[in-house]
Amino acid sequence: MSEEIKWEKESDMPLMAMSLGKMTINKTGSWRNLRPVIDLEKCIKCGICWKFCPDVSIKIDEEDYPVVVLEFCKGCGICAVECPKDAIEMVKED
Repeated sequence: MSEEIKWEKESDMPLMAMSLGKMTINKTGSWRNLRPVIDLEKCIKCGICWKFCPDVSIKIDEEDYPVVVLEFCKGCGICAVECPKDAIEMVKED
């Protein structure tokens, strides 16, 4: 049985969407027609791509750059749309 999550006010809520399940079992990478490619020269390390990724497929590396874990990325392109510096390009899978 799962516990009900309650927040008293908006500031108590997490900064990003959170899954109540285990996203590490949802390997959606095989659905993908497009994949995100991050241009690290344009990236300002803002974390917006990480925050908006619905599949939790973007991780932040030791230098604070985003890294796409393609095994979990379904290629929705939300990260590319939300990137304020257009540092993410959606490219066709081979």
